[in-house]
Amino acid sequence: MAVGSSDENGRSGSVAKPDRPSSPGQEEFEVGSHTGTSISTDEEAVIVDDVPGQGGISLSHRENVLSPTQPTQTRSRRSSSFVRPNNPIVPRSQRRGLFGRFTIIPEVETPLEYKRGTKWTITAVVALAAAGAPMGSGIFLPALPDLAKELNATTTITNLTVAMYMLAMSIFPLWWSSFSETLGRRTIYIISFTMFVVFSALSAISVNISMLIVMRILGGGASASVQAVGAGTIADIWEPAERGRAMGLFYLGPLIGPLISPLTGGSLSGAFGWRSTMWFLTIYGGVMLLMIFFCLPETLANKKPATAPISSPDPTANPLTRVTTTAKSIKSAASTIKRFLWDPLTVLAYLRYPPVLISVYSASVAFGSLFVLNISIQSTYSTPPYNFTSTIIGCMYLAPSLGYITASTVGGRWLDHIMKREALRAGRFDDSVSPPKLIYLPEDRMGENMWLAASLYPLSLIVYGFTASQGLKYIAAPAIATFLFGVGSMLVFGAVTTMLTEFMPQRSSSGVAVNNFVRNFVSCVGAILAQPLIDAMGNRWLCLMVGLFAWITGNGAIFLLKRRGEKWRREMDEALGNDVKVVHHGQRSNEELGQMDGDIRLEEMCDKEDKQ
Repeated sequence: MAVGSSDENGRSGSVAKPDRPSSPGQEEFEVGSHTGTSISTDEEAVIVDDVPGQGGISLSHRENVLSPTQPTQTRSRRSSSFVRPNNPIVPRSQRRGLFGRFTIIPEVETPLEYKRGTKWTITAVVALAAAGAPMGSGIFLPALPDLAKELNATTTITNLTVAMYMLAMSIFPLWWSSFSETLGRRTIYIISFTMFVVFSALSAISVNISMLIVMRILGGGASASVQAVGAGTIADIWEPAERGRAMGLFYLGPLIGPLISPLTGGSLSGAFGWRSTMWFLTIYGGVMLLMIFFCLPETLANKKPATAPISSPDPTANPLTRVTTTAKSIKSAASTIKRFLWDPLTVLAYLRYPPVLISVYSASVAFGSLFVLNISIQSTYSTPPYNFTSTIIGCMYLAPSLGYITASTVGGRWLDHIMKREALRAGRFDDSVSPPKLIYLPEDRMGENMWLAASLYPLSLIVYGFTASQGLKYIAAPAIATFLFGVGSMLVFGAVTTMLTEFMPQRSSSGVAVNNFVRNFVSCVGAILAQPLIDAMGNRWLCLMVGLFAWITGNGAIFLLKRRGEKWRREMDEALGNDVKVVHHGQRSNEELGQMDGDIRLEEMCDKEDKQ
């Protein structure tokens, strides 16, 4: 090929350069008066100078001086509107999870460094997916009379379609969370929602009550994966300082289900029959499966296995025999069975640690009270002096649902604010970085928010119990009480779930799975016992009994965590092998603390600009 060159006297001219074969991945180029060969590799372009000593481009420089048709960035540094420039993108061929190469949002090496807009998108997808499980429970309630009539079943038997669904929601997350820590979040989402779509469709075409109950159990277990794994996803992508707000948005999903499902179920069953509610769940699950498929990358931290030392073979070792091969096969099968059947149940052993036990207890008491309230609303407003229709009864659930949404919107910001304030007051800082960063602890989240919540929802339940029987003239009083109950109980749910992800940072999904197991089990018991207790002792006295119990034990739990939480957390970190935070309680002047707070706020503003 002919290229521009210069002779010894500096005269320019044309020099004929003989053609030569290029190796695969090589391409000849010209830059000014120099020629060379570009060698394209997976990581970067390397320029090999053909005329050394002439001011050419040496191999050591590795400049990306290519023609416009060649990429100018390395594979791991490609720009994207979803990630920050300094956050390497995982190549499609190496992305984890089922069909990971098809995600629109790319997988990155450091999920905590996603742009804020990307984080909120992932959070919104997980929140909508989490709405499927509670929606499947509430949407079926208005259809139970039609179901009993069509399938010739008693009321007690048809109620099992809801009770067994709730029981499955408490048990299956133990397996989902265990598998997500090894298989990844995305794989669990795709498998579980595929199962949810299949079992919802089979529920819709059930020919008898036995088939329906079995399909409902399997469908409830499949839909419950997000309850445990979803909180793990939030912990994967959000820093502790912002995790409370993100967890509040995440919990909006499960609360949207109870908000719209009674009205949706009543409308569908009235117009098309009870099977239409199951077809609605099938369509919803299919839409969510598509969103997960394209918009949810793997976020679990990539754990690199330790390299085992290479050992030389032992010449004196006996060769493999049929006996040793059979023994190894039996051992491998036993290990597989243990992994899939027994290991998921071992997460319940985390309840032996006081921080986990007390946190889970606080949420379980609030959740059990919630289901007592739900049963009471249905029982109270369907009998004199109200005698409301099923549609109007469904509207009575709007007040507590609005309380849930209000607390989710405001409570998350409040939770993060309290955490930062407590860390500043204690003077906990990390001087190894500049500017110094605050060191946050899970127990920092328990401030006036938890004291208020632990008193608000029990007292609201008591007020509801004593005003709900007064008739239409005072109907506003129980509605306001149930709204405040929703606010208080949601503040407890959000704080406890966030603390569990931080008490167990390397096992966040397992911690939330334990919480879901206990609270769903308690709610199942509450839903079964509520109506017989209402018949035996009356609505107001049941609400008084449950409210007083929740108020006393809930505030007692907060007192214990505030008093001994730090000591218990350190002991748990040592037992679990977590990274123990070295906390320096330094005394800082008000000027220094103000400067630190200003630096933190400036850093947050820069992070917000990064999303643009």
